Amino acid sequence: QVQLVESGGGWAQAGGSLRLSCIASGTTFSSYGVGWFRQAPEKEREFVSAISWTGGTTYYADSAKGRFTISRDNAKNTVDLQMNSLKPEDTAIYYCAASYFRMGRMTDQYTHWGQGTQVSVSS
Repeated sequence: QVQLVESGGGWAQAGGSLRLSCIASGTTFSSYGVGWFRQAPEKEREFVSAISWTGGTTYYADSAKGRFTISRDNAKNTVDLQMNSLKPEDTAIYYCAASYFRMGRMTDQYTHWGQGTQVSVSS
């Protein structure tokens, strides 16, 4: 059973940076595509970024392009999301999700989810 735990959330000022990590256990993580999603209060969960099981393919939402970088270390069972030039509109709970040999931009493409980590950006 895949278990995902996010960490690295917290407070940042606009223009600052945070690095989120998603740590997997209970599986061979190198067989899973991983996505990051976020959900702001009273809004639907939205796609942020995704990375293939090899790390060779990455996707970004338009809102993340040029500011966020997704990466993975399969030896450590981790996927990181480096977030730079943060904006107040980046404030949300950030979730990582994984799916066996699959990646995508839609929530229903992922079968395993973490509990989320709060990111708050002040202006």
